[in-house]
Amino acid sequence: MVYKNFKINIVVRIILIIVMILAVFISIYRFGFNVTPILLAALIIFQIIDLIRYVQKTNMYLTSFLESIRYADFSRSFKLEGLGTAYDEMKEAFNDVITDFQKIRTEKEEHYHYLQNVIQHIGISLIAFQKDGSVEMINNSAKKLFQISKLKNIRELGSYSSELVEKLIKMKSGDRILVQVIDNDMMMQLAIYATEFKIRMQSIILVSIQNIQSELEEQEMAAWQKLIRVLTHEIMNSITPIASLSSTINELLKDIDTTDNKPHMIDDETVDDIRNSLRTISKRSTGLIHFVESYRNLTKVPKPKFNIILVKEIFNNVHLLMEKDLKMNGIECVIDISSASLELTADEELIEQVLINIVKNAMHALSNAKDAKIIMRAFLDKRGKIAVQVIDNGPGILEEVIDKIFVPFFTTKPDGSGIGLSLSKQIMRMHGGTLTAQSEPNVKTNFTLRF
Repeated sequence: MVYKNFKINIVVRIILIIVMILAVFISIYRFGFNVTPILLAALIIFQIIDLIRYVQKTNMYLTSFLESIRYADFSRSFKLEGLGTAYDEMKEAFNDVITDFQKIRTEKEEHYHYLQNVIQHIGISLIAFQKDGSVEMINNSAKKLFQISKLKNIRELGSYSSELVEKLIKMKSGDRILVQVIDNDMMMQLAIYATEFKIRMQSIILVSIQNIQSELEEQEMAAWQKLIRVLTHEIMNSITPIASLSSTINELLKDIDTTDNKPHMIDDETVDDIRNSLRTISKRSTGLIHFVESYRNLTKVPKPKFNIILVKEIFNNVHLLMEKDLKMNGIECVIDISSASLELTADEELIEQVLINIVKNAMHALSNAKDAKIIMRAFLDKRGKIAVQVIDNGPGILEEVIDKIFVPFFTTKPDGSGIGLSLSKQIMRMHGGTLTAQSEPNVKTNFTLRF
């Protein structure tokens, strides 16, 4: 007999077992039967085993459900018919969970294929590998860069460049390196950036690789062209008058006949012309020597000696050094530091020199300004890096000039050398930082040191 309700089925089976047990006792003690109790006992054992199986049927469904989740087998569905409303709800819950997992798995696969397509079609070379060098992923750009069809271990790139392999293996999260590689007589500058993450408790290094040789060459060429223009301008400014005056002196002396070895009188006017010409030649020669010395100084910046210093102390030192000149020119100097404990790791003397150069430029710009003011600020920017600013309310820097102010020997001041800002930018680069300028004409000019 089949019962539709699980609870009723259990109760009826238990009652039936109890009745059979009573029948066994009655048949033995009242009627004295021998065979019938044995048959009833066998039937009782069968009913008990069947009851246990019947009860364990739900456990089997639950085990099957958990195994489906464990092994990601979401193709199954659960039909628990005839076990009552409580088990109907469990069946629906099982099937809902399976459906949700199927949906999540489909979305994950779609997302995975989407990312794979993006990675394979992106123009930057990407390689993901384990600590032992085993490659987890390499995209088409990396294959094209290294001219390979597959890569199982990063050490296989040893035939391409042993230095590259060594540096890749040693890279840590956040490292940025530049590796020069020569492949078939072609030089490449590879800019490499690494990041690290974990998958299945396994550390994975993901590196992006770009060949920036052409960009470096363009920047190098542009820098050389700017430098050559400035050098040519400065040298021609000195050489042209020297050549002209030398020619003039030669003309003045040409008419003097020295072949008879007799002394000749030179009129006072000619002597004055020669003297003035020689004085100008000497002055321009000295200026040219000074220019060359300035260039030599620009190429011999001392290596920074890093120490932890308070920004407040640097500002106070610069203000103390410039205080007399500031007062003489009627310029107000304001110091604004977000925190008195703000400190940075730098060479104190070199950073002070940078600030002095910028403040001097600001003072020159404010020479004819009303309510002249210079603000020295220090704060943490949005990325948590220390920023130091020198702001003045002078006439500002023209838009067509601001991109040239850091070029060596470029200057807008009649008596300027044009190396102050170039030297300052070089010092900031040696500190791993940047020096930038922004200007709003007749409002303010802002120089920012970012560490």
